Amino acid sequence: MAKDYSRTQRIGDQMQRELAVLIQREIKDPRLGLVTITAVDVSRDLSHAKVFITVMGKDDDAEQIKLNLEILGEAAGYLRMLLGKSMKVRTIPQLHFHYDASIRRGAELSALIERAVAEDRKHQDGSEG
Repeated sequence: MAKDYSRTQRIGDQMQRELAVLIQREIKDPRLGLVTITAVDVSRDLSHAKVFITVMGKDDDAEQIKLNLEILGEAAGYLRMLLGKSMKVRTIPQLHFHYDASIRRGAELSALIERAVAEDRKHQDGSEG
């Protein structure tokens, strides 16, 4: 296999898939929203993993995001144990959950671009007439 896709990336991708299923099936906290795992960055020594999440429908509510991060932080040890059972890796990294604002930021930028294009069209239509 080429060096383009390192072992840490492969482990991160597998952890992302496994965590998505485990959070949905195993975490029974009713306060937990619809969490999506957007990325997992694993350290080179496989001791730590940053798990980036988004919360569907709750992007603007900072308190809800904080609550979801706290719930996942409390369940990190349990999730790590379940990952250890499902993955064929000697050591499972410690999980650190972080909110991924890139999707919300991308939507904001798209809205800005659409608004700028609409204004540009309006100015072009006004100058032609």
